[in-house]
Amino acid sequence: FEQTVAQADVTLEKAIENIDIGGPSMLRSAAKNHEHVTVVVDPSDYEDVAAQIKKNGNTTLELRRKLAARVFARTSAYDALIAGYLVKTFGSKMVPTKPVEAAPPKPADTLLPETLSISVLRSQNLRYGENPHQRAALYGRFGDYFKQLQGKELSYNNILDLSAAARLIREFPARKAAVAILKHTNPCGVGQAKSLRDAWEKALSTDRQAPFGGIIAVNQALDGSCAETIAEIFSEVIIAPSFSREALEIFKKKKNLRLIEVLKQPGAEKVLDVRSTDAGSFLVQESDVRSLGPNDLKTVTKRKPTDAEMEAMLFGWRVVKHVKSNAIVYANRSQTLGIGAGQMSRVDSSRIAIWKAGEAHLSLQGSVVCSDAFFPFADGLIAAADAGAVAAVQPGGSVRDEEVIAAADARGMAMAFTGVRHFRH
Repeated sequence: FEQTVAQADVTLEKAIENIDIGGPSMLRSAAKNHEHVTVVVDPSDYEDVAAQIKKNGNTTLELRRKLAARVFARTSAYDALIAGYLVKTFGSKMVPTKPVEAAPPKPADTLLPETLSISVLRSQNLRYGENPHQRAALYGRFGDYFKQLQGKELSYNNILDLSAAARLIREFPARKAAVAILKHTNPCGVGQAKSLRDAWEKALSTDRQAPFGGIIAVNQALDGSCAETIAEIFSEVIIAPSFSREALEIFKKKKNLRLIEVLKQPGAEKVLDVRSTDAGSFLVQESDVRSLGPNDLKTVTKRKPTDAEMEAMLFGWRVVKHVKSNAIVYANRSQTLGIGAGQMSRVDSSRIAIWKAGEAHLSLQGSVVCSDAFFPFADGLIAAADAGAVAAVQPGGSVRDEEVIAAADARGMAMAFTGVRHFRH
């Protein structure tokens, strides 16, 4: 583009008028001859271009400027992809424009780029954002992962919720049926059983009130039996690997219900989590895809967990990872019993989880308590023990670990440290 301006010796405005897909030589020729050449890179613009040519014999300056902007947006996206690939593959010696206090990523770390380039196409406009006064749109390859089979258009909040649901249900392999119910990106119930219908009943029993207007995710093809019982409550979105014909017929009666088929699991590949800080800056991190097995748990109490308690620890740990911090989950080996999310104090999250279990008429006797971060004081663990928990799983790492372990030993609890924290802000 700069070459076109220099060689044609025309103003920037005249150069924009004369952009063409044919390449620099045609651009220079068009600019010298003051020809009006139109570049089209998006099929959605074909109709407007054809209509103007049919009516006027050419396109207007206003349309050509709009199309020129789209051309440079498209070519800059190509450049960003090429640069990102080259930096990831061969590394880069680029120097930041300003010194940074923190140590830069190691040369071998190609996941976090030295220059963050984000250039993705808008896939659709949304009715509004989190609230009606906020404008919003969806960008990127969302349609490569999710296919909407029926229902109203997805909203901004729907997309946030179903993305959270997809991340959570991915924790449970399809060899055993699992159902997760979420509200405002937080799980309000998760169940696992031999059939989806039984898993649904377990998930729903955790909290029968919160799921109203929630998001439901399953890890197997959704069959008619499960669809029949899910249809008894009002839901916003249901996501599944597939839906049986019987299930589709049942849900067809609920025209506004959004059914989403998972074409491929998001997050299977290592991706970056990018957030705006509202300060002209972005925070970038690896997505939290860390999973744990029995060998990753270190028993720190005198009593070791039983096999059933170990299964409950691993089940609850998969769930607490997806609850907003401070997060506490009470669980057995196949379902959540009480969930406390997003409190400023960990003991408050525990109290809420205990209260929720009471509201659902679920006993916490013999349960396992799971904490997304360490217990800073023994009070949280003591509250769990008083509620009926017999085992606990937490990251460990507090300066008061010994105090917490002693409290567990005094109550005959088994406790394991994961060495991994799952804060979710």
